[in-house]
Amino acid sequence: MASTLEKFIHSLDPRALPRVLQIQSGIYFQGSIYEMFGNECCLSTGEVIKVIGFKINKLIASICENNEDSQISAKVELPLNFPGLYKVVADKTPYLSIEEITRKFSIGPTRFGHPSFYCPEDIKLANLTIKHGEQITFSSVEEINGTMAVNCGVVRNNQSHSFTLPLSQEGKFYECEDDQIYTLKEIAEWKIPKSRNRIVKLSNALHVWDSSNPLPENFGGCLVLTPVYEVKAVMKFRKDIVHILSDLDVEVKDITDCYDISSFLQPLSLEDVFERTSKEFPMVAEIMEGPQGSQKPYNLLCTGKEIIIYKKYQAKRVLASEIRSDSPKRHFLIPMSYKGKFKRRPREFPTAYDLEIARSEKEQLHVVATKAFDSPHKELFSVSVGDQFLVQQCQTSEVLYEGRKKVVDVLACEQILSHTYKKVLLPMYMEGGFVEVIHDKKQYQLSEVCKDFRLPFNVKVSVRDLSIGDDVLAAVPGLQLEEEITDSYLLVSSVSRPGDGWEIPVYRLNMSVHLLSKDVQTVVPPATRTTVEEISEEQYYMVRRYENQTLYPPPRPPKKPA
Repeated sequence: MASTLEKFIHSLDPRALPRVLQIQSGIYFQGSIYEMFGNECCLSTGEVIKVIGFKINKLIASICENNEDSQISAKVELPLNFPGLYKVVADKTPYLSIEEITRKFSIGPTRFGHPSFYCPEDIKLANLTIKHGEQITFSSVEEINGTMAVNCGVVRNNQSHSFTLPLSQEGKFYECEDDQIYTLKEIAEWKIPKSRNRIVKLSNALHVWDSSNPLPENFGGCLVLTPVYEVKAVMKFRKDIVHILSDLDVEVKDITDCYDISSFLQPLSLEDVFERTSKEFPMVAEIMEGPQGSQKPYNLLCTGKEIIIYKKYQAKRVLASEIRSDSPKRHFLIPMSYKGKFKRRPREFPTAYDLEIARSEKEQLHVVATKAFDSPHKELFSVSVGDQFLVQQCQTSEVLYEGRKKVVDVLACEQILSHTYKKVLLPMYMEGGFVEVIHDKKQYQLSEVCKDFRLPFNVKVSVRDLSIGDDVLAAVPGLQLEEEITDSYLLVSSVSRPGDGWEIPVYRLNMSVHLLSKDVQTVVPPATRTTVEEISEEQYYMVRRYENQTLYPPPRPPKKPA
């Protein structure tokens, strides 16, 4: 049965990809010429294409001046980076099974992928009864004893209770109100269910309004968002990947079940290649869609080029960020083979607790106070700006609080005076400010920093890596080395220059290849050339492991009443 491309993509489950479509009718009787991102293709009637992926490209927003029940006054087109923060309005139409929810919502590892629902009736499980109206949070989908199920949770009396619901579970499930705020990009990626629109309210007023803004001035109503998808497809007699917007005026028919899908080229992402067994390497591939960027080796990986993929492996990197007070900061992944040298830079510590975390047995931590602190207890030290300390160790101490003795955690230090040292105790809850005094003038290799010091650690490049044509780290005034990570890489070279091998990241490079039936002449991988990789803010948060493991100081007890 034929349908518009827009309707087909809106209802398509990504898990059902790839799909083979036949064009039933185009914009013109002879077919339609269509161009996007420099890819021109002719979607003539009868043409067959294989859809291999799709993502939201932009949003059509219907403007409701007052609330979601108001009449629509206009429709505007919004890019995903359109400014503003938005609240999601809960959908009033119920979902009729758990399977329908998993098919229409993105359920994933981040907080964005944890939708919440309630059921107007009790759900009785083997060891738990979910009460009607109780908020059920979905966290992941997995196969349990041969049955697909959703891992869920409810919170009762500040305690979380976990359970699973099979996809076959039926009932009426309503979306819960969401008190979080999101950018349009976050809403597009996580909060628009398949085959449905999404109503949002602008949470904050746009700072600057001008005549180019598509929304009315001082807008306080609702937006009904309809996604427009960018469809990635392979055509029968082309070696590249074409991009088509879902609102293109063509009708299509799904003929996957009666078509030989192997007659198309098989595009593979780098993740697909990495999932191949080690015995299948080395292999020769042709690039169907190259990555964006002018940085080596990405500028060498252009569409149509043949490459040798020698092997897959895991390699260590150090995640680093530029030290600066304003944002945005630049972020880097530095290979352990980096040949430049570093000198230490002073670290800053907002609390006494941070001093304890940074304390090392290798050397004594010397700091200067940058912020005054008046201790509420006479047993503990009051700090003035400019006071210098040598950090000793964490211990406990008794203090008098509201007429009673109380044991608190403290940091034992030595205050540096003109000709002597004074033993003092700083409360661990102390909110002050300290900056490190560096006495070490040594230059360190990256591996030495990771071995000798606890990360995060502040450095500056003192000798740049001469093996890199343009060492981007050398121009950065200060770097914080945050943590070591292990990441997935492929070792590749061009067929024309097999001795020139590069490491390329598997999960941060948007690139497609198809395998060629060619023998690899060079079976021994060439010497590996690595590069410092500058990553985006979004990629930075994807690779950070300690984001939710930060340790916080113990709470400060209330001040003594005046």
